[in-house]
Amino acid sequence: MHLFLYGPPGSGKSTIGHILARRLDLPFVDLDAVIADTAKQKIPDIFACEGEAGFRARETAALKAVIACPPAVIGLGGGALLKTENRALAEAAGVILCLEADLATLQARVNRAPGTRPLLSSPHTDCMQPPKAGQKSISQLLAERAEHYASFSRRVMVSDRPPEETADAAQAALGLFRISGMGPAYDVRVGDGVIDTLGARFRELGCGDRTVIVGDTHTLPLYGERAAAALRAHGVAVSLVAIPAGEETKTIATVAALWSAFLKAGIERGHAVIALGGGVTGDLTGFAAATWLRGVRWVGLPTTLLAMVDSGLGGKTGADLPEGKNLIGAFHPPALVLADTSVLATLPLRELRCGLAEAVKHAVIGDPALLDELPRFAFCKSGEAGEPGTPLANCEWLAAFVARAMAVKIRVIQQDPFEKGFRAALNLGHTIGHGIEKATHFTVQHGEAVAIGTVLEARLAEALGLAKPGLAAQLTATFSDLGLPVEMPDGINLAEVQTAMALDKKKAGGKVRFALPAAIGDVRVGVDVKDALLRSVLSHAPCGC
Repeated sequence: MHLFLYGPPGSGKSTIGHILARRLDLPFVDLDAVIADTAKQKIPDIFACEGEAGFRARETAALKAVIACPPAVIGLGGGALLKTENRALAEAAGVILCLEADLATLQARVNRAPGTRPLLSSPHTDCMQPPKAGQKSISQLLAERAEHYASFSRRVMVSDRPPEETADAAQAALGLFRISGMGPAYDVRVGDGVIDTLGARFRELGCGDRTVIVGDTHTLPLYGERAAAALRAHGVAVSLVAIPAGEETKTIATVAALWSAFLKAGIERGHAVIALGGGVTGDLTGFAAATWLRGVRWVGLPTTLLAMVDSGLGGKTGADLPEGKNLIGAFHPPALVLADTSVLATLPLRELRCGLAEAVKHAVIGDPALLDELPRFAFCKSGEAGEPGTPLANCEWLAAFVARAMAVKIRVIQQDPFEKGFRAALNLGHTIGHGIEKATHFTVQHGEAVAIGTVLEARLAEALGLAKPGLAAQLTATFSDLGLPVEMPDGINLAEVQTAMALDKKKAGGKVRFALPAAIGDVRVGVDVKDALLRSVLSHAPCGC
């Protein structure tokens, strides 16, 4: 479907449109340029010869023409959707994002190109030469259309933002991303109800006439038939395969069971399989896909917040060994990720907290303002972890939060798809966290271990002089306000934690290298930590080194 950018004159539709088109691997179409090219006249000349009515007729014809073309990012004129017919055409053909700006910003921008917008009077018009008939100041035009622009549900403020940051905000509002750098590029879609588009997207990708949906014993009963129905509606035969829920099932034995299921379902190289669930399901299904017939495609349907913002992205797949997590695996990115935020309403509170731990990690890595969104989850602190669901049904802000949190990881993996440099920042909290998970036999869940690990790694950073004193306390308060643990579990065997850390897959030259926070928004990678200092931080004992 098309992406339409709309808004008042000077809101930056062309500038932002070109950035989004590049990021989404789509063409950019300027509707006014199409009109001018078709008429063989500049826009002011069309207005002079045919009046506004003639221009609007051409505008409708041009809109119909570009809608009939393959998907694109389309920049619309500032009044293109005032006409009911045009708005209906655009809403049926794609998604509309309205760009907003304050009057001072708009005035400054339109002043840079006087005479190019025939409905606007020039700010430099001599007092003895009043504006032409029908011309208005930008302030008058904005006042007249304020209610119209406000009627669009997806809006982004562009004032006081560099274009790249505005594009970031636009992608979060739209829930649209495209990830490249590790094999074929793939789309990521975030929104309420996107699971129901699975069949159409599956067919668009040319994934064949059959598939296997892999889910665990929690997710498959909840959403398996919904996903299967979307596929069957487009003529795809579906087999449903359930694996036991939990980290303990993340083994080669489970991968072998998936291979057998693929064989039974007749999955060939031209087909794709589907992962419906959290991080364990995605990792196992992706790894089974990477190794079945030397590689078939797979589609991710993450059902936990943690999988949506972190583990479901990036293409790292794998399984655990008894000695440690993720020691076997492959880089095998999905062909598509559909993150349906409606499923988070049934997510147990403990699982939601785990996802929020990864969101905090992303804020520390590259989006400090994301922390300002966390008070929306204040219910997490006092709620019971065993509750069957969370108060997230029909939350209009949820999809934008998820998209913004995942955007940090997407930016990082775009820069470093195979984890040769800065992508290691995504390991913040994980080096110690994986050791905690292993030493507690996974009774401490992944997100909980990441929260503890991030606080402890902030203490390491303070001890090394990388971070100013107080960072660990700030992170402690942030995680605590979300109901997450921040200290080592009572009775944990620290020797087992360090043993598991020593097997970390991110070692270099036989040494574990840490990603440590220097500040909110600044993470340093490849940091060597002496054993004595690590032991002191893990045990809260003086270092003596």
